Amino acid sequence: MERSKPAHHTPRTAFVLQGGGALGAYQAGAYEALAERDRAIDWVAGISIGAINAALIAGNRPERRVECLMAFWNEVSLALLPSSAVGEALGPMRGWWDTGMAMLGAWHGVPGFFAPRAPLAWWPQPPVSVYDTTPLHRTLLELVDFDLLNDGPVRFSVGAVDVQSGEFVYFDNRRERITADHVMASGALPPGFPAIRIGERWYWDGGVVSNTPLAHVMAHLQESPTAPVTIFQVDLFGARGPLPQTLADVEERAKDIQYSSRTRRVSEQVRQRHQLHQRLRRLAAHLTPTQRELPAVKELLAGTDDPPVTLVHVVHRRKSYETQTKDYEFSRLSMTEHWGAGLADMNAALELLQRQPPVGAGEFRVLEAKAR
Repeated sequence: MERSKPAHHTPRTAFVLQGGGALGAYQAGAYEALAERDRAIDWVAGISIGAINAALIAGNRPERRVECLMAFWNEVSLALLPSSAVGEALGPMRGWWDTGMAMLGAWHGVPGFFAPRAPLAWWPQPPVSVYDTTPLHRTLLELVDFDLLNDGPVRFSVGAVDVQSGEFVYFDNRRERITADHVMASGALPPGFPAIRIGERWYWDGGVVSNTPLAHVMAHLQESPTAPVTIFQVDLFGARGPLPQTLADVEERAKDIQYSSRTRRVSEQVRQRHQLHQRLRRLAAHLTPTQRELPAVKELLAGTDDPPVTLVHVVHRRKSYETQTKDYEFSRLSMTEHWGAGLADMNAALELLQRQPPVGAGEFRVLEAKAR
């Protein structure tokens, strides 16, 4: 049954979070920058690790969100080398260190997140997976107030894929009651993590189909078409990168392109649709009042009353030492670096946004900034 949204709720600032595993600490740092400037979030949408960060934001009061994000990322990071100074001392060996830490997590699991299954537990009955994510379920219940997430002022949406039908779906707190299982379904990346059952259906990570929930957010902005909207899209994979020199570089570059290209494609499709809607409305303005009342014209203009939108891309840039393991390398050292990069890049984006003139009626503006 669809749940009615509170009458006072008008989405004006959306925080859109891509999937990317261990890189998700970057999103937490980006949120800290928003919190430091008291930038309110009306809508948070995520996929995979973005869904977990989204739950930590929507499921806590503003004054506790950064604290709970840090609690989660401290819990799921391996604290063998906590000092960034030590990381710098590794020099050219840093890539080998990160790969070793990724292999350690893959072998032993990550506290508060996932643990390896016994080999015979992989088969034959569902849910089939390499790891057990029961630890994540406990962590979510400890750090997320699901009553607040469902009944609070922040809209919450996460994407997942129906394993049997292949259909992409969104779980949205304006339509249904969200539980820890909905969040885990969005992050159930096969074959590592098990499908999550909700009702009679089984779900996998939304990133299997699309790694960004931007299209879902844009499709529902007509609920308040006259209010300007700012969307912060935090991407964990960069579309641009150097020519690979080794097989490991090839695997990493392919992963970047696979996940970032989907986000770029969705962004471009959203921009083109927004512009098409504005052209249709300008064309309709030349019709007579009688013509504008024709059923065919009304049908054509339905859903074209878009609000002015500013889409702010905040993109995690590749570091020279990173390898193809970066999305499952959960060391405390890397987590701290990802967090700091997100904080710096979002601050740069906010400074750029502050220098922009007000967005005009029907305008779709795209901004992208990174820290110097």
